[in-house]
Amino acid sequence: MKKIISVIILCSVLLVGVQVNAKPLSKMDLINEAKKEVGEVTPKQLKTMLDDGKDVIILDVRESEQHSEGSIPFDDFNKENFLAVTRGNLEWKINKIIPDKEAKIVTYCRRGGRGALAAEVLREMGYKNATTLKGGLKGWAKAGYPVKTGLGEVILKKGK
Repeated sequence: MKKIISVIILCSVLLVGVQVNAKPLSKMDLINEAKKEVGEVTPKQLKTMLDDGKDVIILDVRESEQHSEGSIPFDDFNKENFLAVTRGNLEWKINKIIPDKEAKIVTYCRRGGRGALAAEVLREMGYKNATTLKGGLKGWAKAGYPVKTGLGEVILKKGK
């Protein structure tokens, strides 16, 4: 019995030592791990899904003031699939916004980091089909797809 207790204590000490000596993760470490965990949809893949009328929810997790930068365009036929909740409110509001845990969800933010972290949290909350848009809204725009703004739909052109 003493031997079993000694082994348990030794294992506990070793585990605590490993946790104490573990290198802290940087913001980019966390983002890259999230991207690996949830996968990324390219702008071209997302555009094809939208054009084909796939049942996919596009979830904007940017801060409210960033919405003035524009968004991925939607129309009257699919506007109910375009939702927004800030990354900071995600855990508190998502169950009411998207009750279906089987829904295909593609998160996005400005450049992709918060979108990946949001998709990871969604997976942890039971949303099995959550993923993120590679490059976020900037990746979408750089791929040549329109961005809906207050001026209408705008397409970025590369300068010479």
